[in-house]
Amino acid sequence: MCGRYVSQVNAAIEAEFRVIRSWSRQLHSFNIAPTAQVPAVVHHQGKRVGTFLRWGLVPAFAQGVPGTYATHNARIETVRTAPAFRTAWQRGQRCLVIAQGFYEWQVVEGGKQPWYIACADQPTFAFAGLWDQSRAADGEPLLSCTVLTLPASPLMAGIHNTKQREPAILRREDHEAWLTGTADEAWACLRSYPDELRSAWPVSRRVNVASNDDLALIDPLAQPAG
Repeated sequence: MCGRYVSQVNAAIEAEFRVIRSWSRQLHSFNIAPTAQVPAVVHHQGKRVGTFLRWGLVPAFAQGVPGTYATHNARIETVRTAPAFRTAWQRGQRCLVIAQGFYEWQVVEGGKQPWYIACADQPTFAFAGLWDQSRAADGEPLLSCTVLTLPASPLMAGIHNTKQREPAILRREDHEAWLTGTADEAWACLRSYPDELRSAWPVSRRVNVASNDDLALIDPLAQPAG
């Protein structure tokens, strides 16, 4: 799963992801939590568009009202059948959720130790996401997204050692297929990212508090718990 991550958008990232219509503002956050507005890339009228989406998908049928259940992650095992996600999948409403790294928690003696995980070959990468639009009774649209998750790789299973899940990170060459390919082409993109192309280290438990948002959160911890 993925419940916290780091993301920024700026002109360089706009160029890297070939965004034609750019984000309405810049962002640099070291502790993004569910329900936040997060940067994503969608395919609209033949162009890549940078937009902000609520992290935690609100399906079209919900009439703009977030449910009481968590929808910031969608398991690949059920994403095509679960009521909250299946319509977005069937309509091909796929997006790139922009990130530089993410956090997972390892159960150790004395509690949970947070880790920071990044991609050694992609300073900025994309989670595989789905988006949807839900319209409230007053007609106001709510745009939202979810991040797909996979069974954990050996590295991630050792870190996220309870649920043993990980977010679906896309390889650079899979961005176009995820955004514009057929359902089968997009599904083929959902592969575990190679462990040898990741970097990971324990970090301060300050990340547990969502209001803490600074560069020091991703500093390696000298003496991790446990």
